[in-house]
Amino acid sequence: MNRVVHFEIQADKPERAMQFYKAVFGWSFTQWGEKEYWMLMTAEKESKEPGINGGLLPRPCPAPAIGQGTNAFVCTVQVDNFDETAVKITAAGGIVAMPKFALPGMAWQGYFLDTEGNTFGVHQTDPNAK
Repeated sequence: MNRVVHFEIQADKPERAMQFYKAVFGWSFTQWGEKEYWMLMTAEKESKEPGINGGLLPRPCPAPAIGQGTNAFVCTVQVDNFDETAVKITAAGGIVAMPKFALPGMAWQGYFLDTEGNTFGVHQTDPNAK
C-alpha cells in the first residue's frame, strides 16, 4: 500500500488562507524558497500523533463554484470538540458545506469551505455518536 505523505491547499489569497488555518487549527506556515509556496505544519516536529504536513500555494485557476462539489481530494482534520471547532471555522470566515452528522458508534463528521472555497472535513471520535 502507499500512504498519503503530503497535501496542498490552493488559495486565491494565500495570506488570508494562512490566517484562517492558524485561527482554526493552530497550524504554522513557513515560506519555502523564493517561490510563493509555504510549508504547512499540522503538529510540532517532535509530535508522535499520526498525520501529515502540507503546503499552501496560490491557486493557478478558478475555484469550483459553490455547490459544484470538489474536484480534488478532501482532507479531514481530527479534532477534540466538533462544536467548538465549528464556531472557530465560522468566526474565521469559513462556511458550513455539510452540517455535523453522526457516523453511528464511531464519530461526528461535517464539512466546511475555507475562505478560499476549498472543502475540508472535521472529525471528532465519539463511540456514542448516533
